[in-house]
Amino acid sequence: MQRDGQIIYFLPLCLLRDRRSWMGASGEIGDKKGREHILEIQLKRTYPKCPPSISADVPYIFNLEWSMQSRLKNVIRQFQEHLEKLQEFWSILEDIDKSLWVDDMKASFATSYRQINIGNDSFIMLSINASDPRSLPEIRFLGSGPSVNVMRKTWQKNSKRWKKEKPFLENLASLLETHLPGPPDVLKRDQQVECGICYAQNLPIDDELGNKSGCGTDYTCDNTNCSRAFHSICLGDWLRSITTTRQSFNVLFGNCPYCSEPIAVKINSSKQ
Repeated sequence: MQRDGQIIYFLPLCLLRDRRSWMGASGEIGDKKGREHILEIQLKRTYPKCPPSISADVPYIFNLEWSMQSRLKNVIRQFQEHLEKLQEFWSILEDIDKSLWVDDMKASFATSYRQINIGNDSFIMLSINASDPRSLPEIRFLGSGPSVNVMRKTWQKNSKRWKKEKPFLENLASLLETHLPGPPDVLKRDQQVECGICYAQNLPIDDELGNKSGCGTDYTCDNTNCSRAFHSICLGDWLRSITTTRQSFNVLFGNCPYCSEPIAVKINSSKQ
């Protein structure tokens, strides 16, 4: 079957449930983003007087509109309309999967939560409202490290600042006041090419930078769960902008902007 340019595959099946004969069909329906969703339709002997039972890999099932004149094609049409309503929800989850360190990348389309690894055996459990995915998500902080306690307090302090018109990940970073670590493979690749602050591979060619002119990243966070790379000049400038940073001689002491672990960066006297 083909509908609106989407190919729908359905196979008839016969099941025996509670000593009653059930007939039905099972198949995959593609949405506009190319995602394929499994839909199962089960019919009782009283069909079409009674509506069919449906199950699918979606976060919640829609209310099926049914009458004596309704047929299976009406179920499929309503399911497609339901998929359309969930597009933004799935797009947000895909952005999270691509941009953050998600523990379980095999989550089904029915899953509305993500467990984010923030390093040091600590996690953030995000639960997104499938019917209103741009709304403030439910969040749980898992772990006992100091960074978890800081994030929990920061979230509670800033939760009213969530704005639906802003991108989900931008909202998340704004409320937590920190950048969450990306997927391990992305971090590894980024360490070789980009500074975590200026996002450039090399510093500009500039006489004022002295022997750092045109150099690549030369500082890496010691936290193995982070290992973000920086230009020491960029990191030094960033640390100077943080009021909690301490300085002893030519060394700045502060926290990594990505994982909040303690860091110490040597600086040039000319940059003070």
